[in-house]
Amino acid sequence: MSEEKTEVTEKGASVEAGAFVAPPPDPSVPAPRRGGAGYRFVKRAFDVAFSGVACLAGLVPGALLCLAIRLDSPGAPIFRQERVGLGGRPIRIYKFRTMVADAHEHPERYMTPEQLAQWEREQKVDDDPRVTRVGRFLRRTSLDEVPQFLNVLRGDLSVIGPRPVTEAETREFGDARGEFLSVRPGITGWWQVTARNDATWETGERQLLELFYVRHASLALDARVFVRTFRAMGRGR
Repeated sequence: MSEEKTEVTEKGASVEAGAFVAPPPDPSVPAPRRGGAGYRFVKRAFDVAFSGVACLAGLVPGALLCLAIRLDSPGAPIFRQERVGLGGRPIRIYKFRTMVADAHEHPERYMTPEQLAQWEREQKVDDDPRVTRVGRFLRRTSLDEVPQFLNVLRGDLSVIGPRPVTEAETREFGDARGEFLSVRPGITGWWQVTARNDATWETGERQLLELFYVRHASLALDARVFVRTFRAMGRGR
């Protein structure tokens, strides 16, 4: 069984919100063992060093991007999102704004009923009509995530970890909610560099991919995610 289809339930089955039941860890899965205290120390050191360099290098380009965002559509160039961090602690993460300013307050103004239903469950929509011209470029290159390196320096996020989710989305993990929240969320992660848009809450595949990272978080797995992230960015994915 490959790492990208680990510990899965019957594919294609629909999972009601909050009804997900996590399969027990499978020791036969060909994946690294979860790291201990030494791994966590090295990971935090890497987070601080890498994010510090990224923040310094991004000062001038970030200012230019803020200007481009303001010229493209009215509203603040930096967008703050409420998410849940390590242990269930509320956090606010930063992004360059890629949508119209009222995208989250009034999504019904821009979406069809079908798109709205998908967004309410998955928090993502194919060809989202709320995305601006500059926003499409930022998303294609993943530059919208750059301000989150400030969150890494603060300790809210890690460079690599599960995708930060809302309080409501944590319920999608069902009986594995506590397990999911035992790891600090990240800017990039296993779900993002494997199936991403093809793995949803409804099928249960997204929960399984996120839990795969939680159960096997290690330097070896982080290195693989790190390399795949830059590969995906280069391909505009």
